[in-house]
Amino acid sequence: MRLAVEAYFALLKVLMALLLVGMVVLVFGNVVLRYAFNQGLTASEELSRLFFVWLIFLGAVVALRERGHIGVDTLLRRLPRPAAKVCLALSGALALLAIWLLLKGSVEQAAINLDVASPAVGYPMALMYGAGIAFAVPAALIILADLGRLLLGRAGPEELILVRDSEELAGLDAPTAPRTARKR
Repeated sequence: MRLAVEAYFALLKVLMALLLVGMVVLVFGNVVLRYAFNQGLTASEELSRLFFVWLIFLGAVVALRERGHIGVDTLLRRLPRPAAKVCLALSGALALLAIWLLLKGSVEQAAINLDVASPAVGYPMALMYGAGIAFAVPAALIILADLGRLLLGRAGPEELILVRDSEELAGLDAPTAPRTARKR
């Protein structure tokens, strides 16, 4: 199962890279065509917007898994462990509610716009709203897994703080500190 999850997130990262490359090629190509040849690609803006929406939603799933979202944990760090667990369980439940609303709205909008064609390219506009679905399902699974570990007591103390400092992400020490491992 772990291998399938890792393969899924590796696939997401590859898709994100391809979407970013597609956006760069479309926008840069359109700029060159407009300035050099006084022409442009009609589909460039529409496709790059679609790629951007999908890139953001897929990136949000990856960031959620890697705990890369912005968070304020000042209060949480000062709370005793049982109170921190209650706060995390409550925030997880609220996140699930928000994800449910996003999923419900995305499914409804995709169904409404299934037969609506985009103006320039003609793809179904449901593709735009499908990004919300592609985010909501794995995000809910990630949060449910985190809540399950928390409620079953399998979450370690380091997992109770759901954000990491930028120095922790980069693996950097303070400029004056020696290059040896620091005790925390």
